[in-house]
Amino acid sequence: MSAPFRLKPREHLADPVRKRALNAQLFETVAPRYDAITRGLSFGRDRAWKDRLIAALPPFPAPDCLDLACGTGDLAFRLARRYPAGRVLGLDLTPAMIALARARSGRDPRVRFEVGDLGRTGLPEASFDVVTGGYALRNAGDLDEAIAEAFRVLRPGGVAAFLDFSKPPGRAAQALERALLKFWGGVWGLALHGNPDVYGYIADSLAVHPDRRALARRFAAAGFEARMSRTFFFGVVEISLLRKPAETERA
Repeated sequence: MSAPFRLKPREHLADPVRKRALNAQLFETVAPRYDAITRGLSFGRDRAWKDRLIAALPPFPAPDCLDLACGTGDLAFRLARRYPAGRVLGLDLTPAMIALARARSGRDPRVRFEVGDLGRTGLPEASFDVVTGGYALRNAGDLDEAIAEAFRVLRPGGVAAFLDFSKPPGRAAQALERALLKFWGGVWGLALHGNPDVYGYIADSLAVHPDRRALARRFAAAGFEARMSRTFFFGVVEISLLRKPAETERA
């Protein structure tokens, strides 16, 4: 059984090193219930959003795919079904998540999972055709570092797709969204862990995250082309589809 989660998210989110440590402990705590809680928090819509992300990807014949902050493997397994001739690597900071993903993968040689940091993967440059992340970038210790790393490991012409909670422009909308997420996450945190901070973390992490317009500017600053942005659940969740320009387009 994992140790109880005792850190206060608000006190750790401003510093990349402390945020990374916070995430390591938080997701180690929630790993055994992660799949159930994502369904509960999303009112059962999480699977549909992930299906939408995968459906938005282009029809590569046999791509190399990287799923960042892969959790228990939901997107990684969807990538394997989307691209039967492709290969998929899932990375996650939390060993408990990787253990669960490996247990789900069986003997499929196309899919493998490794412990790794989405901001510093250590993977070769331009080695993937597809990069995905479900609830990934918001949890990065350094957001710009993580975006740059996703761009670095993509081959020219490759695509990145991210699903995450989305922060709306405007203080009033942000305050309302944070209050709702804080309440709903707190309910689940108390019910499952006796601690509202466990899932109240979502609201706290979103408070220090860029709003969706500012996030789009960060993608562009890293070199990405925006291909699609779609919000769901009254704007609380967003899918972003991005492309790394081909070398001829960047010249």
